[in-house]
Amino acid sequence: MKRARLIVLTIALAAAGGAAYVAKNMTGVPKIRTVEVNTADTVKVLVAGRNIRLGDSVLSKDLKWQDWPRQAAVSGYITKSRQPKAESKFSGAIARAPFLEGEPIKEQKLIKVSEGGVMAAILPSGMRAISTPIREETSAGGFILPNDRVDVIVTRRVRTARKEEHVSETVLRNVRVLAIGQNIEIKDGKKIAKGKTATLELSPRQSETLTLAQSMGDISLALRSLADASPGGVSGPQSGEHALKNERGSSIKLLKYGVQSRAFGVN
Repeated sequence: MKRARLIVLTIALAAAGGAAYVAKNMTGVPKIRTVEVNTADTVKVLVAGRNIRLGDSVLSKDLKWQDWPRQAAVSGYITKSRQPKAESKFSGAIARAPFLEGEPIKEQKLIKVSEGGVMAAILPSGMRAISTPIREETSAGGFILPNDRVDVIVTRRVRTARKEEHVSETVLRNVRVLAIGQNIEIKDGKKIAKGKTATLELSPRQSETLTLAQSMGDISLALRSLADASPGGVSGPQSGEHALKNERGSSIKLLKYGVQSRAFGVN
């Protein structure tokens, strides 16, 4: 009897062990694994703490230090190890280009007030800013915005021995609009810019052409399509006198006080 009981007890223990093993596998308890985390080598980089628009005055509270991968911190970035007081150093500077929140600050995109105004800051080297009076009807109904590209047209009167002619000529082509009035950037999603002047980005020779054209007639701006308004494209004649003498194209006939005259356009 003792032997039989031992056999039964052994079988019972084996069955209990098998049941426990099956139950453990069915519960799906995950195994604990040790994961080694590699900490990236980072540096503190000065970034924008908010969206900064072109021409905004930057305060120290608008800047902050942020961890940045050392390999991605290019030479133009401002690091805390090199310029620990950069926040106070650039406080009061003017943004010569927009920054998005979290974008690294670059020193060449900021200008101190003592170094000049906003317009001088955004002008490329060798270029000039010159303004011309405009009206809504001579500036594409107000749809010309800063950073658009335009053609400059002058309309003037030409007197001959017997009649008077009205001549319209394109004197500059594909020039950049820096500002309409005092707005150098469109804010709050506005699609129409109002102002009595347009400030254009011109070379010194083009500035002479525009100044001559202003003294001889009315100036109109023709908005160019984005498809052919690439920077560095062909601009108008390089000589003001040549522009106003030799840029005649097709003509249309006008009647003024019963006297026939013509207005010249350009292709």
